[in-house]
Amino acid sequence: MTKFTDHLGRPVVAVTGIGVVTSLGVGKKDNWEALTAGRSGIHPITRFPVDQLNTRIAGTVDFLASSSKGASALTYELAETAAGEAITEAGFTIDDFGGPLFLASPPVELDWHDRLALYKGGDREPASDRLLEVARNLNSLEMFDSAQFASIADRLADRFGATGLPITLSTACASGATAIQLGVEAIRRGEAQRALSIGADGSATAEALIRFSLLSALSTSNDAPEKASKPFSKDRDGFVLAEGSAALVLESLESATARGATVLGIIQGCGEKADDFHRTRSKPDGSPAIAAVRAALADAGLGEDGIDYINAHGTSTPENDKMEHMSLSTVFGEHINRIPISSNKSMIGHTLSAAGAIEAAFSLMTMREGVIPPTINYDNPDPAIALDVVPNVKREASVRTVLSNSFGFGGQNTCLVMAREPV
Repeated sequence: MTKFTDHLGRPVVAVTGIGVVTSLGVGKKDNWEALTAGRSGIHPITRFPVDQLNTRIAGTVDFLASSSKGASALTYELAETAAGEAITEAGFTIDDFGGPLFLASPPVELDWHDRLALYKGGDREPASDRLLEVARNLNSLEMFDSAQFASIADRLADRFGATGLPITLSTACASGATAIQLGVEAIRRGEAQRALSIGADGSATAEALIRFSLLSALSTSNDAPEKASKPFSKDRDGFVLAEGSAALVLESLESATARGATVLGIIQGCGEKADDFHRTRSKPDGSPAIAAVRAALADAGLGEDGIDYINAHGTSTPENDKMEHMSLSTVFGEHINRIPISSNKSMIGHTLSAAGAIEAAFSLMTMREGVIPPTINYDNPDPAIALDVVPNVKREASVRTVLSNSFGFGGQNTCLVMAREPV
């Protein structure tokens, strides 16, 4: 172990650039000011009709140019905006980054207006034959390209001058953290000196809202949108669908030091665990989440007393919050009573594929700024979840290490351990 290698002899991975977009605004500055002030970005949906829906609120990003152009276009703009901020902060050329790109994004589908346009473009019956007729028309290829899973990463790689084949991944709500893990592993293996990891999701569509509603996963607290996301509260009733993005420039500490870059934090450890218990539900005994947390701590070379703050997955669903509490209590034992644990989702909602990346970015800023963002809307504590959730008001604190949890549908669990400086 040296200054530039960790306890397992691998290159230490530093973060030298961060970019963020959420419903709270564009860029680190606006997001951090809103987050630490306890402001909510949740609001009534105006993008599409919601009169007949049980849930009529979301954390949509309505202030970007492509917000009305469909999920694929918005996801691209979210990713491009966050990545541009991160690359610029890191001091690299915006169109010649020179490292691999890892993108976490939703499984993009054709938007309904595109599907209807295709349907109207032919005259065959039945409808499936009509769609195939139009699909074979060369003039419609651009529309289909926009819905191909890897097309967004391909465009981003061209935009920023990334090297190699860009990787697109979708591991449900853990996707953003998984993109960071892949970047870390590429540097640790010596395949790259730097990498660009992005989580972006602009898929708060009517169809997505209906699907999650059918799973009884969404909050229906429509009358007070800013109060709807209430992680760890007794009266929590579901998560709030949201959009956003975050990008991290990852770099070997040796490379960052050699070029005089400002180190914003260290990705100390990554842990993952998948299970096949259920397509949406968490395993009742919490064993996959427990294993993911323990794997992240082991990878970081830390014990149960080595974490100063936990950025919770904290979705505000009855089952997830209970499972996360049980998992953390199992791993940390009596230490859990001294660790502050808060959920950014209380303010920005659940950004799905982007959540792990956004929360990693906020975790790094927490250490750098010495301020823990609160869990807002904590007005009705759940006695079954005895945690210090930093209720309602930010807290100044010296934070050296953070555990950031991402627990996704389908048993996808990824945890990141970050440090202010090499541990």
